[in-house]
Amino acid sequence: MTDLDRFAGHGVLVTGAARGIGAAVARRIAQEGGRVLVTDQDAPEAERTAAALRQQGLSAEALGCDVGERASVEAAVAHTVSAFGSLDVLVNCAAHCTPDPPLFEDDPDDAWARDLDITLTGAYRCCRAALPHLAACGRGAVVSVGSVNGLQDFGNHAYSAAKAGLGSLTRTLAGHAAARGVRVNLVVPGTVRTSAWEGRDDDLDAVRPLYPLGRVGEPEDIAAAVAFLASRDAAWITGTTLVVDGGLTAVNTGFRTALGHP
Repeated sequence: MTDLDRFAGHGVLVTGAARGIGAAVARRIAQEGGRVLVTDQDAPEAERTAAALRQQGLSAEALGCDVGERASVEAAVAHTVSAFGSLDVLVNCAAHCTPDPPLFEDDPDDAWARDLDITLTGAYRCCRAALPHLAACGRGAVVSVGSVNGLQDFGNHAYSAAKAGLGSLTRTLAGHAAARGVRVNLVVPGTVRTSAWEGRDDDLDAVRPLYPLGRVGEPEDIAAAVAFLASRDAAWITGTTLVVDGGLTAVNTGFRTALGHP
């Protein structure tokens, strides 16, 4: 539990917040005084997450939201403004990842389109709907959650392309929105222990030695970075990509090990 109060009076919309990183972000910002709308395509799970926050005395509501549908996104933005009086922070966590087939040429069009539509275009839809309100509040911030997949090859062609696209969208939107008083940044996680890895402890153990800091990430690690960039502590930061990956992309651990370096 943090003792900060950086989001007192802020209305905050978090997509993909029913579980995992999104849920951790919603919890962290609510703990810091934010009034959070927990949105997810899985509306019942979003409500369970919001209810758990309310049981802790925190301010949270839930709403089903499909970022693949413009009307659903606009309804979530309108609900945030209506419920909390303003929309000060948008956090784009919603994503979709389809496993690759063994051969690239067997990747179907619909799988490619789905990953890009939810992961990249979904964030675009949310930013488009939210931007006028973020500008009106005078302290607006957008933080999107990317992936190291958008920086290096870790498989998943469509998902990786979408996450790389978030980096470009972050920079171009930051340039556009700066004059309107809105900051736009991106957090790039490495491997994070979420439900996507459920039942795959052996895989997590296998990749752990690749991380210079000696462990995979936890959702709270990413939530802390998101909260920083969304807060006024980052008031002079926009258009940046903050990599939160335990050193994975900065240090070639395999190469160092092959040469016998500690």
